[in-house]
Amino acid sequence: MKELFFTYKKYITVGFLGALFVALVFYASAIKPPRAFPVGQLIDIPEGVSIREAGIILQQQKVILSGEFFSFLILLYGDDAGVRSGIYEFERPLSIFGVTSRVLSGNTGSPLVRVTFPEGLTVRQMATTLESTLPHFDTERFLEEALLYEGFLFPDTYLFSPNVKPERIVSVMREAFDEKVASIEEEINAFGRSMEEVVTMASILEREARRYETKQIVAGILWKREREGILLQVDAVFGYIFERETFNPTFDDLEVDSPYNTYKNPGLPPGPIANPGIDSIKAAVNPIETKYYYYLTGADGRMHYARTFDEHVANRRFLR
Repeated sequence: MKELFFTYKKYITVGFLGALFVALVFYASAIKPPRAFPVGQLIDIPEGVSIREAGIILQQQKVILSGEFFSFLILLYGDDAGVRSGIYEFERPLSIFGVTSRVLSGNTGSPLVRVTFPEGLTVRQMATTLESTLPHFDTERFLEEALLYEGFLFPDTYLFSPNVKPERIVSVMREAFDEKVASIEEEINAFGRSMEEVVTMASILEREARRYETKQIVAGILWKREREGILLQVDAVFGYIFERETFNPTFDDLEVDSPYNTYKNPGLPPGPIANPGIDSIKAAVNPIETKYYYYLTGADGRMHYARTFDEHVANRRFLR
């Protein structure tokens, strides 16, 4: 019996040491942080990558030792969303469990930055705001993506990672636009104009008027002029054409050869001249019909309307 006891003890000891050896090997080959862990470097996990692709990226960047084990942990502990894309920064070496937890939660390692876009900004003005707020912002890349959606990037306050990719910013702002517009989708459809036309008109209203009712009246005037083939003669387009703040165009400005020049080209501009808020979009499809054909904002901040051009000229006294 004594010999049998020592035999069992020997097997248990060998088994324990073997298991410990396997565990140490597994830890050294898969769990512990790599020796060259990229502390302080930016690690990009692009949007839309698969779990396996994310594991390959992290292994190649020396964040983890085993992409396969990372994929296993994501499938074991994750949800349907899988990995969260983003630009990650690690302030210290983490085990594969710590890295997995960060990637599952989308914790990129940097505090979020609050960015506010007022109504009526152009994409280029938004780029200036982002450039002054985010330390590693790629302005050129943002403009390549965002200029395609001028007018359709919803102005609001957002929280972004300081290392957020331009494509992600555009995606978030486009989603916000769709969510906001969904609340008045029936009104837009009932109005009978395309979304592009509605947003283009809304962008003009955003730059030409302030109060909601005033925007409705201006919308009524501009839609009426457009229907009757009268040039819109909107001053705000020149700010977009020349990329500057200008509400009093010069005579030379009025002659500029641009499809956005509503003093020379009939109808709406070929696209939005700014990114409007929801009130301007709503006003565009809920115009107030009046007898007026002209309007201007006086030095007193009030809107002055006119039925005829002579009345409009007379109203110019309010500009002083």
